[in-house]
Amino acid sequence: MRHCSGDAPAQSVSGESLHGYGIGARLTRAECVGASSGPSGSVALPTTAISDTQVTSGRLTSDRRQIRLRVIGCEVLARPLYACAARSPHIVDISLLRRGLHDTPATLRESLQLEIDAAGEAQCSYDAIVLAYGLCGGATEGIAATNVPLVLPRAHDCITLFLGSRHRYQREFTAHPGTYWYVADYMERSEVDRSAATSGLLGIGASSDDDLQLAYAEYVARFGKDNADYLMEAMGAWRAHYDRAVFVEMDVGDGAHWEARARAEAERRRWRFERMSGDLLLLRRLLDGDWADDFLVLQPGQRLAMSYDDGVICAAQMVGVPRP
Repeated sequence: MRHCSGDAPAQSVSGESLHGYGIGARLTRAECVGASSGPSGSVALPTTAISDTQVTSGRLTSDRRQIRLRVIGCEVLARPLYACAARSPHIVDISLLRRGLHDTPATLRESLQLEIDAAGEAQCSYDAIVLAYGLCGGATEGIAATNVPLVLPRAHDCITLFLGSRHRYQREFTAHPGTYWYVADYMERSEVDRSAATSGLLGIGASSDDDLQLAYAEYVARFGKDNADYLMEAMGAWRAHYDRAVFVEMDVGDGAHWEARARAEAERRRWRFERMSGDLLLLRRLLDGDWADDFLVLQPGQRLAMSYDDGVICAAQMVGVPRP
């Protein structure tokens, strides 16, 4: 029997084979299902039926008063996710995966797909599965919706989820690229996760080799190789010179201890320190079924691909699977 409300809590899973989903293959934006040719480069939101539930103009509607959602998220979002689930009008089951899985994107991808497959076979019949993840260094690229729709925020990483908007994230990244981010949940999970010990830092900011390869592929697709080489050179310059530390206060617990830790770390490294208010808007909408604009809904038979535009991600049809 698969996990539903009242069953044993879901556990982290190790990587296994992905049943031929074609994980890791990259697409150009033109290969995305519903990719727009308009100037905005937006990707159309699928609107096909979800059993007796529908996505209509990005809003989940149903003949029933409630629908059942399975949330699969990173443990660094534990408090925000539980806070949003408590106020959601729907039935929400949550399972969390270890933060340390981010260190090996391929393992995280396999773990997520196994969780998605298991939720799709659950006896309680979920109406949709939602992922509280961004692209995360390419870890979610290629994951597939199997038996039920799969919903993801259009986000590069969890900083977007903490800030509540990809546009706010982009403004901060453009204005202050040398920023190291601190969030209480991330810090406490990193401290107890042995895989994070080698970094010597408790925040988010240092790009891994996987992050850099992903960024380079996106730059080549969007701007050409010469421009991509220049951008990567510039990226290397600011990565070597962080000058700003930001503690994001999510107001879902007492973050005073962790703010003090972040401030002390910034002082030790001679970075400018700032405190910024976070925003639960994206996570609230994710768990409320309000999926217009800032979310991608994958229908069964579709997988996630990079869109190489402001939409961040798009749906791609799996080979040999008819369109829904």
